Amino acid sequence: MPDTQIPILSDIVRTPSAREAALRKSKKWWFMVCVNIIFLLAGQTAAMLLGRFYFDKGGQSMWISTFVQTAAFPVLLLAFIAIPSSTTTSSTDVVPHASIASLAFVYISIGLIIVADNLMYSYGLLYLPISTYSLVCATQLAFNSIFSYFINKQKFTILIFNSVVVLTFSAALLGVDPDSNTSSVIPSGKRPLGFILTIGASAVYSLILSLIQLSFEKVIMKIEYSAVIEMQFYTSAIATIASVIGLFGSGEWKSLPGEMRGFESGKFSYVMTLVGTAVSWQVASVGVIGLIFEVSSLFSNVISTLALPIVPVFAVIFFHDGFNGIKVIALLLAVWGFVSYIYQNHLDVKKLKKASASARDENGVEVLTEMGGNSGGDHMIK
Repeated sequence: MPDTQIPILSDIVRTPSAREAALRKSKKWWFMVCVNIIFLLAGQTAAMLLGRFYFDKGGQSMWISTFVQTAAFPVLLLAFIAIPSSTTTSSTDVVPHASIASLAFVYISIGLIIVADNLMYSYGLLYLPISTYSLVCATQLAFNSIFSYFINKQKFTILIFNSVVVLTFSAALLGVDPDSNTSSVIPSGKRPLGFILTIGASAVYSLILSLIQLSFEKVIMKIEYSAVIEMQFYTSAIATIASVIGLFGSGEWKSLPGEMRGFESGKFSYVMTLVGTAVSWQVASVGVIGLIFEVSSLFSNVISTLALPIVPVFAVIFFHDGFNGIKVIALLLAVWGFVSYIYQNHLDVKKLKKASASARDENGVEVLTEMGGNSGGDHMIK
């Protein structure tokens, strides 16, 4: 990503006016990061709970569950209006424009991977209690650490390695827990398959995040937030089209009228559940891509993992999922892995700030030396 996207760390300001400009820029950056975090946390939590509600009340269509994860992309047209893409750039911000063919390849390939990933997540959500499902999803951070290292050249330290091991062990502990309380609507004997599919979906999801970051860096190369909206809109459109093809190709569309009539909470509740799920996933996805754009794919996944402990709490309240000792231990391990990564980020930020301060000190020495050796002349601070 361009260095200008994290001005508080990358800019070395040398004049009062430059410091004020950098401060305003950093405030805007932090504001966008916070907004995207809220989008991700709220959207992901609501979407997972509504997805579980859909299955618990009689929903059975895997392709509908996959479809709603991207189907609300038309609402992003409002964002296109609110956040128009700039048509002018300054001489210092000129970046090459990606070709239509390159953009089409990026959007289509990522969109198709997304629909496959969403389908696996749908099966996982059907075959696992939501508390187990959400905690197994914590492995996505471990996978993302690996993909970020190889694809995005992310620094891989001892603390990150610790996070990978601990989070993976946390998910494995859940997978072998024989005492997990399962809902009566979960098909018997499907728990191992649900566990495997959720693990696989987490790995693919992590790959998607790294590929999106790589696309921003190597193909799109725009420093405007409109790039986030475009990425989400076009990839969701491709994924939605693929989901519709899957829905009709599998023949599941024939069972939808009966599924609506048999939905325990009624037809209106059925429709609103699907609409709410679709909008929630779209909000969460904008937050995910926004954090990739503003920071990195790994940071985006960290925030996504942060939302996971929230979901089981609501699942216990609304769906009466069990939360036994093993799940408590697994949750604590997940928190441990998360904290390990956050602490590594703290060390990285501290190191960057120290380097910036050192550079400013060196610049100040240069200015004083120049002023001392040229008495009586006009001096410009560089």
